[in-house]
Amino acid sequence: MRIEIKSEDRMGISQEILATFTRLTLNMQAMEVSSQFIFVHLAPSAISFSKVKIALMAVSGVNHCSEVDLLPSESRERHLRALVNRLPDAIIDIDVNARVMALNRASEKLLVNHQRHIGTSPLAGEELAGVLISDILDIEIVLPLLDKISSQNVDIAGQSYIAEISPISEQENSSGAVISLKSISSLGRQISILQTRDEQGIDNIIGQSASIQLLKEQTARFAELELPVLINGETGTGKELVARALHNASYRQQAPFLAVNCATLPEHLLESELFGYANGAFTGAQKGGKPGLLELAEGGTLFLDEVAEMSSYLQAKLLRFLQDFKFRRLGGTKELQANVRVVSATHQDLLAMISQKKFREDLFYRLNVLNLNSPPLRERVEDIALIARHFVALAATQMNVKLPLVDTSAMQLLASYRWPGNIRELQNVLFRAVALNEQGDIYAEDISVALAQFKQHDVANINEVSVANEVGDWASAQAAFEEQLITHLYPYYPTTRKLAERLKVSHNKIAMKLRQFSITS
Repeated sequence: MRIEIKSEDRMGISQEILATFTRLTLNMQAMEVSSQFIFVHLAPSAISFSKVKIALMAVSGVNHCSEVDLLPSESRERHLRALVNRLPDAIIDIDVNARVMALNRASEKLLVNHQRHIGTSPLAGEELAGVLISDILDIEIVLPLLDKISSQNVDIAGQSYIAEISPISEQENSSGAVISLKSISSLGRQISILQTRDEQGIDNIIGQSASIQLLKEQTARFAELELPVLINGETGTGKELVARALHNASYRQQAPFLAVNCATLPEHLLESELFGYANGAFTGAQKGGKPGLLELAEGGTLFLDEVAEMSSYLQAKLLRFLQDFKFRRLGGTKELQANVRVVSATHQDLLAMISQKKFREDLFYRLNVLNLNSPPLRERVEDIALIARHFVALAATQMNVKLPLVDTSAMQLLASYRWPGNIRELQNVLFRAVALNEQGDIYAEDISVALAQFKQHDVANINEVSVANEVGDWASAQAAFEEQLITHLYPYYPTTRKLAERLKVSHNKIAMKLRQFSITS
């Protein structure tokens, strides 16, 4: 019998209530007290609740008395247990001796499957209480437990998991640790979510030109096939967007999409990033080893950007993987198998690299089973207006400003520019134009200013001095270039000091050039 008693807050009332239970010869198993409330758990008795209530209401200051299903602590414990059991990750609570104290439903199911997998008679539920965790899993717990969170790689029922061990300090009125087991596939999905900012499907490839329509059609067709895809295209043409669209249109869309840029990592780091490493593979390696992207992308897609930058050694290792989709971690002996689709991309001419012995021909044919081409922006000028409006709207939203209109003259300037940096450069220019805009709408002058911010494109924004032009000598060609450069930039940097800072020369030199070319504001 559990009873809730509401009373006045006066001295001695608790003792009087306890005395009432004594007179009724009731055995109290638990008691909880809070401001104006007393909760008691009474052992089974022949005395009815109504008789107990009459006796309690006779105590001066008792205002209310009723039966309850659970004491507050029991209710909290039940809610906590329900919460922990709903967690998808397996959680195991161990004491300071590394013995199992409690576990949630997911961990119980996982441990039963593991024991069956290794051929032992499975223990379940309360049978696991008090068992050494090392007798169930191949996991190393250092005693006494350290004060920091550590992680290990562990095989459970034939699958790879990351065991995260979080110590419980004595300040928390307990000691021991909580072990959280995360499957490699779930970690891969989480990393994939972090890598993807927005939903990126085929419809997110903006454009109506013939080349883009062909790209969309081919991407949709190739998404249904389980074959490697090589995406060709200049830098900034959106090759990763195409790869993500390919993945999201395939049956693998619920599995991870993981990307790595082969040009940004040195050979040894790229190798461990792709294939992972075993415990003790090298000095400073994470204890228990670390899964690579091939494991984390299980069931999904691995995107190798700038694949042409791979070293010859890694090209050979990737080729071996593509032959049967089996691999070993760096420093490991166990052979693993991955169910992943490999999509690669490059801006380089791989056939030329093959002839120069810089890229393996056999790897090229493994990667280039299906081929997609992401066209440069200068070859689909009719798409620039659509893309520009998209980026302006995106910039206005991110900067929390009113959506500006892009003037016809600005659109004409955007369409006439060559865009060596392609879509990425167009996005940067438009974001700058929106950020610097003070007139409401965007005009050609705003685009010119934004383009002028890019040092590498100063020459492209003026009337270029072609090598085909007839010039008398080096000095006259240099003078013509300087005149055009300063004539173009001076309206946007209308003082000698500002223009000198922009071109990183002395303001005396700028003043001299302005006089030489008779340039005035």
